[in-house]
Amino acid sequence: MAFLHWSCQDVAKWIESLGYPQYTACFTENLITGKKLIYVNCHYLHRLGITDFEDMKAISSHVRELLEILEPLRSRSIADPLRDSMGLFLEKKSRTGDWADSLTYKQFLNDGKQ
Repeated sequence: MAFLHWSCQDVAKWIESLGYPQYTACFTENLITGKKLIYVNCHYLHRLGITDFEDMKAISSHVRELLEILEPLRSRSIADPLRDSMGLFLEKKSRTGDWADSLTYKQFLNDGKQ
């Protein structure tokens, strides 16, 4: 999960490598780091200034792929958890501080079983 340590410039390079160089400024001007990518979805991309819906869908998909988060199922049961384990873990990792930096996925899973 090296992306969690990406700077704004690293994120911009990644966006450019996906074929969207026109959006690098949207990410750098809004100080989107690797940790902040966790919150990037179609709603958030619009707030960054990206308004082309097809580009928003594609970028959101690439973000989910990078984060190894499954796309939410439209037909999921309300009894199912709202998010998959990886998504919940990454939300914890997005915070700053020694605790978040040292948290591992295995620790997160073990803490959830208690």
